[in-house]
Amino acid sequence: MRHSNEQSLKDVIQDLLNAYRLRGKLKEVKLIKSWEKVMGKTISNRTSEVFIKDRILYVRILSAPLKQELHYNRTKVITMLNNEAGEEVITDLVIL
Repeated sequence: MRHSNEQSLKDVIQDLLNAYRLRGKLKEVKLIKSWEKVMGKTISNRTSEVFIKDRILYVRILSAPLKQELHYNRTKVITMLNNEAGEEVITDLVIL
């Protein structure tokens, strides 16, 4: 029998994420980790850096033609990544 002050581990973790405002950062980390899955191995191999600052995804690409291709398809890339995250995590994409 459960006592009224007992919580499941899932509920406790959710409460901690909310209390320390870590939910957004956790989503950002998951999105960065899913870069290869979403964009594919070819693009991932030509990517040297991926980070998020103020809901903007910054990606450093090593190939000039790929930079241009990604620039033209920015909105599609943003949509694909946000769909993978399950919510709007990024609002813009900057290709470095």
